Amino acid sequence: MTYIAGKFDIAVIGAGHAGIEAALSCARLGCSVALFSLSLDTVGNLPCNPSIGGSAKGQLVREIDALGGEMARAADECCIQYRMLNLGKGPSVHAIRAQADRTRYHIRMKRTLENQSGVTLKQSEIVKINTEDGRASSVLTASGATYEVKAVIIASGTYLQGKLITGEDIRSGGPDGTSPANQLSSSLLELGIPLRRFKTGTPPRILGRSVDFTKLSRQDGDENMPPFSFTTTAPINNTACCWLTYTNPETHEILRSNLHRSPLFSGVIEGVGPRYCPSIEDKVVRFADKERHPVFLEPMGELTDEMYCQGLSSSMPEEVQEQVLHSIEGLENAVICRIGYAIEYDCCDPTVLLPTLELKTVKGIYGAGQFCGSSGYEEAAAQGLVAGINAALSVLGREPYVMERQGSYIGTLIDDLVTRGTNEPYRMMTSRSEVRMLLRQDNADMRLTPDGYKLGLISKERYENMLEKYRRIDAEIQRLERVNIPPSGGLNEYLTQKGSTVITTGIKLADLVRRPELSYEGLAPFDNDREVMTAAEREQVEISIKYEGYIRRQNSGIASARKMESTKLPEDIDYMAINGLRIEARQKLASVRPSNLGQASRISGVNPADITALMIWMKRTIEPNAP
Repeated sequence: MTYIAGKFDIAVIGAGHAGIEAALSCARLGCSVALFSLSLDTVGNLPCNPSIGGSAKGQLVREIDALGGEMARAADECCIQYRMLNLGKGPSVHAIRAQADRTRYHIRMKRTLENQSGVTLKQSEIVKINTEDGRASSVLTASGATYEVKAVIIASGTYLQGKLITGEDIRSGGPDGTSPANQLSSSLLELGIPLRRFKTGTPPRILGRSVDFTKLSRQDGDENMPPFSFTTTAPINNTACCWLTYTNPETHEILRSNLHRSPLFSGVIEGVGPRYCPSIEDKVVRFADKERHPVFLEPMGELTDEMYCQGLSSSMPEEVQEQVLHSIEGLENAVICRIGYAIEYDCCDPTVLLPTLELKTVKGIYGAGQFCGSSGYEEAAAQGLVAGINAALSVLGREPYVMERQGSYIGTLIDDLVTRGTNEPYRMMTSRSEVRMLLRQDNADMRLTPDGYKLGLISKERYENMLEKYRRIDAEIQRLERVNIPPSGGLNEYLTQKGSTVITTGIKLADLVRRPELSYEGLAPFDNDREVMTAAEREQVEISIKYEGYIRRQNSGIASARKMESTKLPEDIDYMAINGLRIEARQKLASVRPSNLGQASRISGVNPADITALMIWMKRTIEPNAP
């Protein structure tokens, strides 16, 4: 027996990181939202690493913030240790990573949703999406309640047909032993959405009091860290630390001798796992020459003694996981409070989605997060934000928002998924972008805050503050390019100390900053006209000057790419009828149906010769009819 329980503009299925950003962005743009979760106790859960950010992921968090999302602000309120990764490399790969207090993060996000006008949290399982005239019309809960909607966002995480696997123990379930969503998959298949099985996994969690920390290396946070959010003004304080130990030959022998009991190698696990986050048994096989692998013990929060064993992800039987732990220095008496497990789940082939993350075949249905084949909290939040924005814009009758691949890691992430697809859980890395020097975490506000302001997710005050910040930065760069500094004993002594060539005539300050061995900060004593600037502004000045050549070249590449992106492809092209295309290219183009020539060029299986053939066909077929 079903009944009409209510009407909303948008239904969001799942209240993880994707669902949270989707619901908040929809509501903040003026739509009414029903946010459904199997359990309100898992809103904003961190079921794997208790951390936010990391290489390329920190950039995503900054971009989410620049567009008006929530993750960065919540992280700054709930994180207990911050580190800056890759400081020994160039600024394009610098990234913030922070340990989060898992419980506090959940409470913070749940409270934010509860206080957000336009969002209604519902603890219910969605079992069916109904459509009318090829468009989403309502959702049905397991208890028979029907909610009429204009759009649906699927942010189901790892819950769809979830299966938990630890050794021979296989059971239906979601993360941390929660209930799975077993009925929605059949509804999605009925709608023509192709599903596949992916898997991910977690390591055991142990009690901190059972660890001998005297045998471990202490890993403290970094001082004077910038926050994730451009709006955070409070200083970042490290209140916790991590610890480092290593596996050893005994550990590896235990794993090898029990591979016959590994669900990963016995064929029990059918889902495809993430290549860049393998289980410890997989690492021992794939990297047989390695005598040890690092294991980081990460605190789960300030009010718990649980620690996350980063590096020991496993689906081995419980007794094997215990033997593995006890073979590691410092963990000889470790007490497991949560056993490691693998989880299999249903997700879609993301090439069925448009760059707006809307389904190509059913209007008003959007995907986000692990449902789209990606992994990671940050990737999920980024997609949820974009799906939410576009669902709201559609309901409001506004133009869709499509992010440029060259303008953000979020744009790269979405373009990779919907154009190239993925055969394994997708993880963002800086190497995935062709212009990563331009997509740094420090300038995310300059790149995306204007978009957030136009959309209505960024206040006028915040937008104007951003403009003033970059006016100051540009003015300082111009001053450094203009001002000459004369030689002096003090300056030449400093240059000698730094291994830099002394000067005998005047030199522009910018030319000194460009020297690899010198820094903008270090030259301050010899620059009397310098204005007081924030640390973030000083960083921008130095990067802009030191890497001017790289930035110029990548900007030139973007200009060329935009020419390709501006060449639109008609939606009704019959690719199978274009003789100059290879069979594989015809099939791939017909399947993905790219919106422009740039997107077509990035489809796996479409080569430059195919793009040339497509351009010739367009010139012959379309341009003669142009006015």
